[in-house]
Amino acid sequence: MQPEPSTIQEIPLFPLRTVLFNGGRLPLKIFEPRYVDMVSRCLKEQSGFGVVLIREGVEARTERQASQPKLFGIGTYATIVDFSEVAGGMLGIITAGGPKFRVLDTHERNDHLLMGEVEFLPEERVQEFSTDYESLVDILRQLMEHPMVKKLALDVDFGDARSVSWALADLLPIEPEIKQSLLQMQLPRERLAELKRLVANMKGS
Repeated sequence: MQPEPSTIQEIPLFPLRTVLFNGGRLPLKIFEPRYVDMVSRCLKEQSGFGVVLIREGVEARTERQASQPKLFGIGTYATIVDFSEVAGGMLGIITAGGPKFRVLDTHERNDHLLMGEVEFLPEERVQEFSTDYESLVDILRQLMEHPMVKKLALDVDFGDARSVSWALADLLPIEPEIKQSLLQMQLPRERLAELKRLVANMKGS
């Protein structure tokens, strides 16, 4: 079940150097005990966790990196849609992106799992897809033909500006910080306009 907009909840956070968008798929390899336990609880309780981009620090906890990383303030609620054992005794999961949230406060549990008090943001308004961005649809369709992307079985509504903008922002090879700025936008057409500019810059470079 997805959280309701404008509600405040405490959820486990998974700091990463990647950004997840609504409708996106994020495969993860889980090996740290704190996250193995978190995944087990999520599967048992049919709940999710928050994916948040690391602003400063690293993903894995080591002796040299014993403190929690600094995070951006907006993240995405992720639910587990598939799991399996992978080489090296690790747990492989595939997560699906859901609603966005704002991190209000965080605290670290005894097992070093980072918990966040988060407020779920209002849903983005439905906007019909404008013909001004047809070139972006062509790029998105090409990206979705890639074998690795096909495996993710993305469900994109090409008539919905939100769905197109989320999927393209997810799949384009751009820096995580740029993806974060796209995530934080609340207007799909604003995101599409920025994506069009970014694609034009890629072609010009």
